[in-house]
Amino acid sequence: MTVPAAKAATAFDPPAVARQFVDARLGARALPDFPGPLPTDMDAGYQVQEQAIGLWPDQVAGWKVGRIPLELQAELNAQRVMGPVFARNVWQADAANPTPLPVIPGGFAAVEAEYIYRMGRDAPADKLEWTPQEALDYVGDLLVGVEFAGSPLATINVLGPRIVASDFGNNAGLILGRAVPGWRERPDLIPPCHAYVEGQLVGEGSPESIPGGPPGSLAFLLAACAARGRPLKAGQLVTTGAASGIHDIEVGQTARITFGDLNEIRCFAVPAVPTEGPGGETHDHRRAD
Repeated sequence: MTVPAAKAATAFDPPAVARQFVDARLGARALPDFPGPLPTDMDAGYQVQEQAIGLWPDQVAGWKVGRIPLELQAELNAQRVMGPVFARNVWQADAANPTPLPVIPGGFAAVEAEYIYRMGRDAPADKLEWTPQEALDYVGDLLVGVEFAGSPLATINVLGPRIVASDFGNNAGLILGRAVPGWRERPDLIPPCHAYVEGQLVGEGSPESIPGGPPGSLAFLLAACAARGRPLKAGQLVTTGAASGIHDIEVGQTARITFGDLNEIRCFAVPAVPTEGPGGETHDHRRAD
């Protein structure tokens, strides 16, 4: 008698993958490998992300957008990748006290200078195509800030955008800086950004460093969120891309991100510790409630 192969051991299983990523994040445990067969395309990665959002004990406060490397865009039929930013991991920059970033030992961690939109009104749920100008009509403020990229999987970026999509877009938090005055009337006055790790300049950029600019990222996200049944709401935050690049940071290291004379944001990496869901946060990160 022929014994059928056990499909469960080899088949791509979005709920199971999502559970392992969520458990690893909450437990502050690194994952040695992707938990199961790799997703075959971006849609499969987002299936995992949707499952994980449902398991995560917090509300979505916004979204991050990242650029897919040019050489992979045709293969993946995508130019950008997205992921949720959760409310308890949105922190307000404090000039007197650097923001602690909880790094999972053995996982991935990085800082990125960001230009961030705060939505001024709800986007229509049924609008699936957006121009950058249409997108800007729904924006309230433009802020500067820092995305804290993080994952239990050290190789997340090496494995590529499908895997990035699987684990919350490789997002672990967002530090909000100041609003940019007059940005809509004078976009040329939006300050450039410089990123330093351990006092060394590791990257620099400006809104023009993002292909399509921040409005292009926002137009993509408005369409993608509506297609997923998650249209953007007033007050939600949108990080538009790593304007200075992606800069690895390890426990014990410090980072400083400047935006001309407008803002300087300081942070430092600390070991993450396990949490137990709602109310279980163990670090005071000065949440931007």
